[in-house]
Amino acid sequence: MSGFTQDWEPVVIRKKAPTSAAKKDEKAVNAARRAGAEIETVKKSTAGTNKAASSGTSLNTRKLDEETEVLAHERVPSELKKNIMQARLDKKMTQSQLAQLINEKPQIVQEYESGKAIPNQQIITKLERVLGVKLRGKK
Repeated sequence: MSGFTQDWEPVVIRKKAPTSAAKKDEKAVNAARRAGAEIETVKKSTAGTNKAASSGTSLNTRKLDEETEVLAHERVPSELKKNIMQARLDKKMTQSQLAQLINEKPQIVQEYESGKAIPNQQIITKLERVLGVKLRGKK
């Protein structure tokens, strides 16, 4: 057995270098501080904001900002709302009764009579049929 010699060369096993996500981990940063390693902190200019990567105003954004046209939905004409209200009162119906007959919510009838609704030809047709009057005149 004296012919054998032992090889006592040191074997070094290394861990992989930490990934960028692991470097940012709070535990890893604290461990590096304890070990005395240098830690660099960089403040990102758009951190914590909801800005796009390109913070400069894009062409579309500038076009929208320069737009001056006033856009609004068409509302129920005052003549139509008066006609609906008059026809409903002539039939001695409440708004909710009328709404039930045309299979719509009472809020819809209320919006039409107050002039807040955006005109829908299908609903106007239902109202004409139930109330028995022609609401749409010449257009």
